[in-house]
Amino acid sequence: MSHRSEGKLRWTESIRSSPPPADGEWLASQPILAYGVRIGIRTNKPRFLKRILDHAPPLWKPAGGAFVERQFSFRVGRLAPEGALAHSLLDDCEAGTESNNLDEILDTFERRVKMHVAEMAPRRVFIHAAAVAWRGKAIIVPGRTMSGKTSLAAELVRAGATYYSDEYAVLDRHGRVHPYPSPLAIRREGSNKQERRPVDQIGGEAGTRPLTVGLVVVTRYKAGASWRPVQLSPGPAALELLANTIPARRRPEVVIPTLQRVVVDASCLKGVRGEARKTARRILERMLPE
Repeated sequence: MSHRSEGKLRWTESIRSSPPPADGEWLASQPILAYGVRIGIRTNKPRFLKRILDHAPPLWKPAGGAFVERQFSFRVGRLAPEGALAHSLLDDCEAGTESNNLDEILDTFERRVKMHVAEMAPRRVFIHAAAVAWRGKAIIVPGRTMSGKTSLAAELVRAGATYYSDEYAVLDRHGRVHPYPSPLAIRREGSNKQERRPVDQIGGEAGTRPLTVGLVVVTRYKAGASWRPVQLSPGPAALELLANTIPARRRPEVVIPTLQRVVVDASCLKGVRGEARKTARRILERMLPE
């Protein structure tokens, strides 16, 4: 049975085994389509629905029909046994969660729904990476959380690049990068807390069309370092991308040819970096005109 079929089965079994909601509890719902994945969202508080959707994957569209691959249900403002006001997220694929802080519930939802879409998108390969465009080509910076890819993406945009993502490089089977324009999760100086900032707030704009990759930058921040990258050949470059690819184990027959298409024509540079602004300028200088 494929992973996708298992997901459908889990949804059905979860609905059957969980206690039925109170009559009329789900007063507002919105099925969405995000990168080919159908997600159900519902809540007992209609005015809360827009706030939930603000945490859905970017570029989602309303979906028709009754079937969804995963259902998220939000109970907002329920009175807990101890008398406190609690909020809960019910999820038919993972354990539910409860908190008296709505932001915590929304953060859990955002993390789960984005990862689910990244894993299950039928015609896209998601890589943990920042992505920008420069001179008609995409630059992607693979890396996990805390690797410094968001700060580098922000400085690339401030230097004139077009924003595609600070979270995922979304590839089609031709190896082209598609937009995933979520707000940049910029960390406050001296803190691990993130501040969500739309790209126009830092003077940039988001890309709208798929682009071939011109440059892959494998780097991590090291205080005081000077960026002196080495050139990687296609094989090691593909392995660097593979290490950050979400559906690598589930769909290797799609992932590996896609990554090979990326590295055949793109340059790949690897090396530690120091301050993001200076590194961003040097990266853009390495990109040749079309």
